[in-house]
Amino acid sequence: MRMRFEAGAEEEFEAACGLLVDRLVRWAGEQGLPVDGFMAEAALDYRHRATADGRLGLWEPRHVEELLLCWLPETFTELPGEERGDAPRTLRTLLSYLHAARLADPRGPALEDSLAAVDAVAELYPGAMADRTRWGLAKFWAMTAAEQGVDVLDGAALQRFAERAQRGEVAYDQQALDTVMERRLTGRALSGVTRAEPQLPVVLPPDDELRRRAEASTIVGQLRGLAEWAGRDGRAVTAAGRLRMADARELVDVLGTGDKAEGVRSSADLPRLGLLVEWAKKARLVRVAKGRLYAVARARPVLADPLQLWLRAFEACFELRQALIGARSGWHVESMLFDAYEDVLEDVLNTLYSLPYPMPWPRLRDSVHLAYRVRFQLDGGSGVQHRMWFEHADRDLRTVIDTLVDLGAIERERGMADPVFLEVDLSGAGDELPEGMPPELAELLGVAGAAADPAAQERARAQREELTAGPVELLRLTELGTRAVRQRLLEVGRDAPLVGELAQASAAGLLGVLADDYDPDAARVELADWIAARGERDAALRQLVEAVRSMPFRARAQVMLAVLLTALPDGEGERLLRGLRGDAGLAPLVLTALAHHELLFPEDMTDAEHLLLIAENLLQLVELAGGGDGAEEVLRAQGRDARDAVAAALDSAHPDRAGLEELGQLAARALRTPAARLGRARRRRRTAGKSGRKRHR
Repeated sequence: MRMRFEAGAEEEFEAACGLLVDRLVRWAGEQGLPVDGFMAEAALDYRHRATADGRLGLWEPRHVEELLLCWLPETFTELPGEERGDAPRTLRTLLSYLHAARLADPRGPALEDSLAAVDAVAELYPGAMADRTRWGLAKFWAMTAAEQGVDVLDGAALQRFAERAQRGEVAYDQQALDTVMERRLTGRALSGVTRAEPQLPVVLPPDDELRRRAEASTIVGQLRGLAEWAGRDGRAVTAAGRLRMADARELVDVLGTGDKAEGVRSSADLPRLGLLVEWAKKARLVRVAKGRLYAVARARPVLADPLQLWLRAFEACFELRQALIGARSGWHVESMLFDAYEDVLEDVLNTLYSLPYPMPWPRLRDSVHLAYRVRFQLDGGSGVQHRMWFEHADRDLRTVIDTLVDLGAIERERGMADPVFLEVDLSGAGDELPEGMPPELAELLGVAGAAADPAAQERARAQREELTAGPVELLRLTELGTRAVRQRLLEVGRDAPLVGELAQASAAGLLGVLADDYDPDAARVELADWIAARGERDAALRQLVEAVRSMPFRARAQVMLAVLLTALPDGEGERLLRGLRGDAGLAPLVLTALAHHELLFPEDMTDAEHLLLIAENLLQLVELAGGGDGAEEVLRAQGRDARDAVAAALDSAHPDRAGLEELGQLAARALRTPAARLGRARRRRRTAGKSGRKRHR
């Protein structure tokens, strides 16, 4: 039972969603809490399909507000006269269940805060649902048809309505439709949100260390010096808002910009100083008002904190397009990077973020070229012109990277590209593309099949030659750069794990996140930090084991136990699990984990353990199939083998008796075998087993 699924894993998500909603509805009934299964499914659907991170167990206030005031109004159709459950109350129950079942992400808010967020927007929900301008296009026409008496469940009737609408014979709210279409075309509709790629966990030093490094940044010192020079009284500027030449010469010396001021008649011709002044403006450290350049009074706390000043300067980089790569005169034109500046800068930084190896410049450059080909129409012009366009954009990108290096956000060196950047097959002429892979992505990765385009094949081969010919420029984010990019990722709702952030999480929360989001190396570090934070190691291990024992979803308990097996150091995980082999409650999970990792083989198990293993596999299979109809379909496809396996499972001493009873009922329906017959098969198996052991003796 995972709490996050890749965007393309629709079958797996649907199965998990169905199981989660079934368990939710059952739990809500036991607790006497209101719930509408369809609404709960819609809420999980929103987190999976309409958010960048897709974490089903993490609900921040922005998610609550977006679900109730945007997603449901946009996608959820309530036909006239149809009664549907109260979405805010269902969401409250869902959030309560996620915490009760230990499925809530520990990096999210406390349950009380999440419930308060629901209450804060609950009164706005009915109005949002009734607001036609918030509807999606499909919902708009379905509701319009229903309001005019069309049975929208009748395909033929709905088709006739659509034909009348196309002929202009249907009355509708044109203003609302215009707003709906505008939101759709501008990409503001939630149904168009694209899932972001998950990021690997990163390790960062404490803020005090980052603050020390920020203080050492030349750019930080120059920006602070410029603000102090401007002061509260300000410095006079020209009518065009530029520094007077005398002041500019003084600042070149004060700040050490390196500009050549001799013979220069305008401060506009001092590029480094001009960049710093513009940078300070964009960072809201100085401003021009009434003909003078002033230090911003509210920026004084930022100027006093090197780390905050550095982060402010980093954020301002996204607004420095004109200052960095804008045309200096009417004789010049901007490159392709100028038009795509913010998007490309963000993509470059996100590409470098959390990479375990430095990125070779040829790889980064060609990935940006791919973005240009996707964004711009490059059909016109000759090959020579295209090469000139890309070279111009490359020069501008290098200017931007140089600036980030100066700031201390990126570091570079020369060396050989890591083999990971050479692993894909570049030969593959005539091979088919992997199913579902866009040609542009295949070209970027050099995947076999991109050779369908000879030019793409040639570019891929040239890149490989460049990467293998000798040392190349290697780029990676500094720890300051990583800190800043992570902050941006979190602000837009992306998952950006930080090793150490789970130190205060519950045991179940820790193991769940490590299983869902962490690579093995980061999981080992995070688990070690968590145990160390508890002081007494044996007590911490007992908490972790109990978290596995109390997890109501067996498939999730299995992956949590696997974390202990693989992330504890020096074979401690294997020793821990072997010590739990005789634990009646955990034995099925332990046997499964040891067998899966080839630490235990069939000949090493007793007959009773074999039965436990069979039962555990079937119970997890039922969960992974989503229970109910999905599980029945899987069992039916296995035929006689499933009948024998279920009989063996029912004969086991597996501790989940309720799960076994449900398994028996599912098998009876799927295999059209009465439960009594499954019981007789179980008894025959027991008898055969006894006689077999006697003969063996």
